[in-house]
Parts: sequence; structure tokens; C-alpha cells
Amino acid sequence: MKPTITIEYCPKCNWLLRAAYMAQEILTTFGEDVKGVLLQPSEHNGRYTIYIDDKKVFDRKAVGGFIEIKSLKQLIRDVVNPDKSLGHSDKK
Repeated sequence: MKPTITIEYCPKCNWLLRAAYMAQEILTTFGEDVKGVLLQPSEHNGRYTIYIDDKKVFDRKAVGGFIEIKSLKQLIRDVVNPDKSLGHSDKK
């Protein structure tokens, strides 16, 4: 079964646009590998957390900042389709 990616974002911090951009990038790259991307407004201030199904793969507060899209794609790829090439995102 294909996983669902959830991006939980703080609406008070105006992070909807960032979440929507990341959702677009995820769907463009993993459209055939995921069920979908859910944008979920958080009830907690300052939260920006990304889940694959129920597994937390990124937490802004734990890391101390936002993840770059290249790194996010690598995290998602490693879970949903480890054999998938990310092209230029795989290059160091």
C-alpha cells in the first residue's frame, strides 16, 4: 500500500506556503510512489513536522530549522522507493 505524506505546519507562523511548496515537490517527484500529501494545520505554535504514514521523518524544532528540499526528497525516497534515482538531488 502506498504511504501518505503528512506535513503538519503552524498556520500562525504563515508556513502554509512552505508546506504547499514541499507538497508540490513531493508529488512531482513521488507521484507514483505515494497515495498523496496531506497539509495539516497544527494546533501547536511553531510546529513543522513531516510524517510518512505515522512515522515522523522530520521535526523542525528537533533539528533547529527547516530541511532543504533535496534532503527531504532523500529521506522520503529511502522509505517509499529506495531504488529510485533522484537525479541531481543524489549528487553531492
